[in-house]
Amino acid sequence: ARAELRVRVRLPGGQVTEESLQADSGADCVSLELRAADGALVTLTADFRQEVKIFRALILGELERGQSQFQALCFVTRLHRNEIIPSESMAKLRQKNPRTVRQAEEVRGLEHLSMDVAVNFSKAAQLSSHIHNVCSEAKEAIYTREEDVKFWLEKGVEGSMFEVLPQGSEPGELQRCGLCPDRWQPCLCSYSLSIEWYPCMLKYCRSRDAGGKVSSYKCGIRSCQKGYTFHYYVPQKQLCLWDEET
Repeated sequence: ARAELRVRVRLPGGQVTEESLQADSGADCVSLELRAADGALVTLTADFRQEVKIFRALILGELERGQSQFQALCFVTRLHRNEIIPSESMAKLRQKNPRTVRQAEEVRGLEHLSMDVAVNFSKAAQLSSHIHNVCSEAKEAIYTREEDVKFWLEKGVEGSMFEVLPQGSEPGELQRCGLCPDRWQPCLCSYSLSIEWYPCMLKYCRSRDAGGKVSSYKCGIRSCQKGYTFHYYVPQKQLCLWDEET
């Protein structure tokens, strides 16, 4: 079953944006897309079958500073159980009160992720078939983490698609891009995004039959908001100009 849902959500600055949620229980995946306050288009794809989640950000470029029209980034991490409701439950959600502006019931803590490995786009299909569609504009900018790579290698994924990035663990080796004076120098970039509203848990209610036997049944969803900050290496500061503003 496939389903698409549109919800109106309030961003931290107060403006309202529309978020689209898609579920495909046949492919066992879910995706959400929303436009952030700064105009970036943020997508989250959860591939339950492969235990992979893919974040993509299409960031509007600063043309007057020599950037292209938009810049695409993809961050691929391990999908854990109970992070988001299963695809078949998402596919059953129905649109109620489409004009309502929703706010998440639960704010889950901000997660900092050190994305220290690059993923080779041409080989990434066996990690998740969705990477090919979702990250096609971000071919040179697909990142993951060493700890997630270890998990996938144990599942039998081919290791040749991963390349460990320079870390800058030595003091003074790599600066944060925001502090780096030279636009063409390598540095450590940070990018933050937030999924403002997503169904993170199923709610269960209890009922009692005539004989007094208690049973529980699914009776709704709990919604969450979660923010992520990704830290990763870039070969030149020009690829991370937003870091100056924070």
